[in-house]
This record gives sequence, C-alpha cells and structure tokens, in this order.
Amino acid sequence: QVQLVESGGGLVQPGGSLRLSCAASGSIFGIKPMGWYRQAPGKQRDFVAHIRSSGSTTYAESVRGRFIISRDNAKNTVYLQMNSPKPEDTAVYSCYLGYLGDLGNYYWGQGTQVTVSS
Repeated sequence: QVQLVESGGGLVQPGGSLRLSCAASGSIFGIKPMGWYRQAPGKQRDFVAHIRSSGSTTYAESVRGRFIISRDNAKNTVYLQMNSPKPEDTAVYSCYLGYLGDLGNYYWGQGTQVTVSS
C-alpha cells in the first residue's frame, strides 16, 4: 500500500505565494511520477501539474508560469509552489502517485484546502 499526505494548504492573498507538500510512504520502489489535481466546489476535478521520475514536468494551461512542481526524491516528497495565486485557484488540492493520464491506477492523498482571498 501507498500513503500520500498533503500539507501546506490554507488562506493566501491574491498575488501572494503558498507551497504545498505531499509525502509518499509505503510500498514505493524507485522514483515514481507524481502530481496534483484540484477540485473547486461544484466543479469537476482538474489536472494541475505532473512531474515524472526524470524530473520533466507538465502543467495545466491555467497555472503554467505561476505554479512550479518539484520533488525531493530522497524524501519521496513532491511540492507545488503556488505563485501569484488568483481567487479562481481556490480548491481542494490532492496529490497523486501514478503515470500521467492513468487515473484509474492512481494513489491519492486526502486533499488540502487552498483559499485565495483578500
């Protein structure tokens, strides 16, 4: 089994910054691809960012240039640096472990609330 635990969510002002963390533990062998989705109230879950075992990244168009995904392989932890967040970035952010697009086989964290408001 694999467990994912997110942290770092909270209230942030528009134009500020916030960093989310997701620590993976359990039966993990090697460096696995990981990423983030988000879901706002009443909306579908949307892809945010993905980082491969190689370190290459993919971003949703809505966050490209503002958010940065990174990882610390020694800690099995992935980060999402949220720069210049906007009110429309308000959502529950969930991390996952798995290959891009292979949602049916993802391991998921419990999610962390991010609220962007002044």
